Amino acid sequence: MGNFVLLDAPSNLGLRPPAEGVVPGCYKAPGALRDHGLLTRLGATDGGVVTPPRYLPDRSPGGGVRNAAGIATYTAALAGRLAKIRADGGFPVVLGGDCSIALAAMLTLRREGRFGIVYFDGHDDFRHLGNSDHVANVGGEALAVVTGRGRPELADVDGLGPYVRDEDVLVLGVRAEESTEARDAGLRVVTSQEIMASGTGGALAAAREIFAPLDGFWIHIDIDTLDPEFVSAVDSPDPGGLSPDKLVELLRGLLAIPGAAGLELTIFDPDLDPDGTQAALVADCLVRALEGTR
Repeated sequence: MGNFVLLDAPSNLGLRPPAEGVVPGCYKAPGALRDHGLLTRLGATDGGVVTPPRYLPDRSPGGGVRNAAGIATYTAALAGRLAKIRADGGFPVVLGGDCSIALAAMLTLRREGRFGIVYFDGHDDFRHLGNSDHVANVGGEALAVVTGRGRPELADVDGLGPYVRDEDVLVLGVRAEESTEARDAGLRVVTSQEIMASGTGGALAAAREIFAPLDGFWIHIDIDTLDPEFVSAVDSPDPGGLSPDKLVELLRGLLAIPGAAGLELTIFDPDLDPDGTQAALVADCLVRALEGTR
């Protein structure tokens, strides 16, 4: 594992407006987390920021994906930065932003070889036109897109889709009631309820099995995988999630598996955390997970 490179990816392009005339606040997350000393505490190199295009609240005429053109542009820019970090031997630690930034990570890795993904999320983010009558916001469809179920300009850049194969995906921390679509498609899923009841051993065993034959794997963390008792500053805070200790235990276990290529954290919304206590907890989780791994 290379030296940590802290990179800001403050895109909110994949989310619906939380209310009319209101812009999703997760673009503020990198700054809020850095305010808790992440760069110094991780001993990381500063990778700077990849600035996204303007957020447009309305979906494209006639329906379709919100901010599709902006997401395509941003995916290319962020993928370029990630490729440079990896070529220089760094381990990207990406602060999002919404879950659409996963497209850039998996496109980057697809250009290198065959990589898997650990997808921490309270929801399976697997809506696509094969299981729904509409698509709308890539932040809630990112896993479908990276597995090839999406518009070609997002899911098949340079003819490389799918960026990750179904059998190379491990979904962790999803609520049982939110996991149906991914399970039905054959993706490996371990729910938050299963982890909290039985521990992390099954999830880590599945990770070792899935990723052993691959060139490596990426770790995606939508922080709404945590129970809202701990972090409610997200757009969909559903009960029944992981505890911070279980998330940290899982991340430490995953980072001990050969092939970890980087990680990203998404969906935290500082607008919903006015006193900063939840940002402090999220920053602590990252530090606890990453300390001692290099």
